[in-house]
Amino acid sequence: MLRVGLTGGIGCGKSAVADCFSGLGVAVIDTDVIAHQLTLPGGAALPAIQAVFGDGVLQASGALDRAAMRRLIFPNTDARNKLEAILHPLIYRRVREQLQLPGDAPYVLIVIPLLVEKAHYQDLIDRILVVDCLESQQIARVAARSSLRPEETTAIMAAQASRMDRLAAADDVLNNQGDWAGLQQQISLLHRKYLEISAIDPAIKPFSD
Repeated sequence: MLRVGLTGGIGCGKSAVADCFSGLGVAVIDTDVIAHQLTLPGGAALPAIQAVFGDGVLQASGALDRAAMRRLIFPNTDARNKLEAILHPLIYRRVREQLQLPGDAPYVLIVIPLLVEKAHYQDLIDRILVVDCLESQQIARVAARSSLRPEETTAIMAAQASRMDRLAAADDVLNNQGDWAGLQQQISLLHRKYLEISAIDPAIKPFSD
């Protein structure tokens, strides 16, 4: 089965793109979803996170306090590396497990925000698909959807691969600088391309309203 790795910076629209592909019958594995599962109360990553960072990064429920962790790791490369050393091997293992599950989807889309930064994830995929937009759009979109301040968003962006590095690594690019209809059209064309690569009749399922 063809495995497409979907990546892009914060606020570029990865989740919306993944939802569109899912609506076309594509299997989607989202590493952000896996990371959330690993850091819920009783999650597999929490004992190691608590041991390294202490109780201050946990909510009263026992789940990871993601806001507290963001404040800790994005100004501190060493702290960020320690967290990633805990999470990414577990995420990688979960992705591999999900790839082994039977299914009838024509191909699989794996959403990996740090695909360019973490080369070991590239062992799991055949193609890299980058969702791209202007950095000013990233900041505006994050502000519209969350409580993050612009300086927090720019700190996250600074810790990620640059826009140019992502584009240089891409096999395919979705330009998300325009409207929703234009993005859907690009996804439909890419879906047809991926079906053809997979040697499947490219009958496109229409988007639902």
